Amino acid sequence: MQASMRLPFAVLCAVPFIMVLGNSMLVPLLPAMKEAMGVSLFQVSLFITAFSLPAGFVIPFAGFLSDRFGRRVIMSPALVLYGAGGLLAGLAATFLAQPYYFILGSRVLQGIGAGGTYQLAMALVGDIFQSKERAKALGTLEASNGLGKVISPIAGSLLGLLAWFAPFYAYGLLAIPIGIAVWLVVREPRQGKEEPQSLAAYLASLKEIFRQRGLGLLACFLAGMAVLFILFGVLSLVADSLEATYNFHGLTVGLLIAIPVGAMALSSYLSGSYLQKKGGHLLKGTAVAGLALVAASLFIMAFRPSVYILFGALTLLGLGTGAVLPAVNTLITSAASASERGGITCLYGSMRFFGVALGPPAFGMAVKWGIPSLYVLAAALVVGIALLSAFTVRIQKMLPPELLARN
Repeated sequence: MQASMRLPFAVLCAVPFIMVLGNSMLVPLLPAMKEAMGVSLFQVSLFITAFSLPAGFVIPFAGFLSDRFGRRVIMSPALVLYGAGGLLAGLAATFLAQPYYFILGSRVLQGIGAGGTYQLAMALVGDIFQSKERAKALGTLEASNGLGKVISPIAGSLLGLLAWFAPFYAYGLLAIPIGIAVWLVVREPRQGKEEPQSLAAYLASLKEIFRQRGLGLLACFLAGMAVLFILFGVLSLVADSLEATYNFHGLTVGLLIAIPVGAMALSSYLSGSYLQKKGGHLLKGTAVAGLALVAASLFIMAFRPSVYILFGALTLLGLGTGAVLPAVNTLITSAASASERGGITCLYGSMRFFGVALGPPAFGMAVKWGIPSLYVLAAALVVGIALLSAFTVRIQKMLPPELLARN
């Protein structure tokens, strides 16, 4: 990477780190919030929903606007809105006797802002890096996202020692400066002087991309969504069982949960670096191998192993997830030209976001089937997506020539 690109790329890597704090930093503090505001557990859990749903729905529209007006023009205000929503929630908790509904509305604002962050950073990295360096850059971006997932519950617990609403202020103090830095430091490559597409023409061009690449592109979308759906669904069950079954408590639970997510972050970085050196011809194989690791880990967990084998399997799950994501990120961001990349990337981002949001409640409802059956069914889903990917992804159709070169 050129020296001139290091600072802008570091700023872009801060975007997914900030975005992932949105929910994870609050999860360990939900009981304290419930007690402080005198609301039910269901009501306080809506702080997560109020963030996740708007973000998931806004992402595709942010992609269209970024393709039309530029990534930075959308991403920088989105980060400021994300931070401002956090500050409003913190101020409400500080000064209002009954802050619940004001905080809920502020979380909606945060979610709208979050919808214009990580996926646009991913699309912009795809615009900037046109060679095999793209795989490493996207892997580093994914690792930054994973690092945020590792740190956020621990950071939330530590901030909660100051006050239950302290994380809301942290959002503003982190996101607003990053939004300003995106505006001042990051520069987008020029894409020519083509007239912006109308919405109808834009949707038609996206439809044509799917028509040309068909099931292969769909398989990549499903792979990215499924591994995150399963990772966070499994972690939600494990977090419950660590206390009830294995007698771990408090911060120890958070530290143990950080192990598989840390493995995912490390695997994302290493696989991105490896793919940069070896070229795009290994992208499909890496994604399928990662899905195989995820399926294997689920089969191991189906047999209710000891705590040591359980965390070995969870680490395997994290490693597999980390191998899948940079590979499918590169395939998806490379499947479209720069003028449509934001839309494709943001559709993919919506599926990822809903995967993370739906995993814990889906696994929680399905646990009545029994843990072995649940994990076997999840493994079967992953195997099906791996087979679909193996037989439908055609890298020659999805990648430009410069990414197919072998070293």
